[in-house]
Amino acid sequence: MRVLKYALAASLIAASSSAMAQQISIATGGTGGTYYPYGGGLAELINTQLEGYEAVAEVTGASVENMALIFREDSDLAIALADTVYQAYTGTGDFEGRQVEDVRAIASLYPNAVQIVTLADSGIENLADLKGKVVSVGAPGSGTELNARAVLESNGITYDDFDPRRLNFNETADALRDGDIAAGFWSVGPPTSSILNLATTRDIHLIGLSDEEVANARQESEVFAPYQLRAGIYEGIEGPVQTIGIPNVLTVNASMDDQLAYDVTKLLFEQTEKLIDIHPAANDTTVEFSTDATPIPFHPGALRYYEEVGAEIADSQRP
Repeated sequence: MRVLKYALAASLIAASSSAMAQQISIATGGTGGTYYPYGGGLAELINTQLEGYEAVAEVTGASVENMALIFREDSDLAIALADTVYQAYTGTGDFEGRQVEDVRAIASLYPNAVQIVTLADSGIENLADLKGKVVSVGAPGSGTELNARAVLESNGITYDDFDPRRLNFNETADALRDGDIAAGFWSVGPPTSSILNLATTRDIHLIGLSDEEVANARQESEVFAPYQLRAGIYEGIEGPVQTIGIPNVLTVNASMDDQLAYDVTKLLFEQTEKLIDIHPAANDTTVEFSTDATPIPFHPGALRYYEEVGAEIADSQRP
């Protein structure tokens, strides 16, 4: 009976402690991309390293939806593509008339790569070959769709030139596998699980961008940068493939407590090896990459950490 009483008391104490912990929601993306496992790794770090907090990674429609969640303060932290974040902060592009001026950055985590995938026997070798085909441009409202549209339109291809389908990563991989689409766009940190899995059952081909196509895309968006997918990144990919990269930014609302923002920033850069164990994209999570790539102001709590470690901060990155 005494053991039972002690067990009950311990259970009640644990439940009480859990109830007292501040809940932190991390908006990520679909389960087939990088945002969700990365966000899950960050949640685990917060749960084990920050006393008094309980974090959970939430599945969302990714970048555009995540900016709305930050604006409404329905999520505490959110990962989004830099171009989406910049448009939200400035009220431009898809965010014209609905500016999210209270969004702030904790860090740029790693670069996404625009990955255009088709099957090896499709005969599709370049962007122009997508004309007249059925192509997935990413989930509705996702950063992938924003990037796909920018790459295509900057190179003279509109949605009128092909049959667009708005599918998430797993749906795109399944549709390619089943022959329902000819090609699909991913904008995600490579390698990503949905393409890895597809490449084990079908021979795939990555559609590269020419120097001119990269230059055209960079004129469309100031956050685009040249990027090479390495040889062997997916089964059957024997050489490097040129594309563009876009930073992924961990964002918060400006109202977040300064100390919490500081603690999360410190965790990211001082416990990075634990994130790398969860996803290799975290190899790019460095102070240098963050300060070089972040297109909006940092939260004051995050800024305090950067200043402590002697990082160079641009005027545009200060609140």
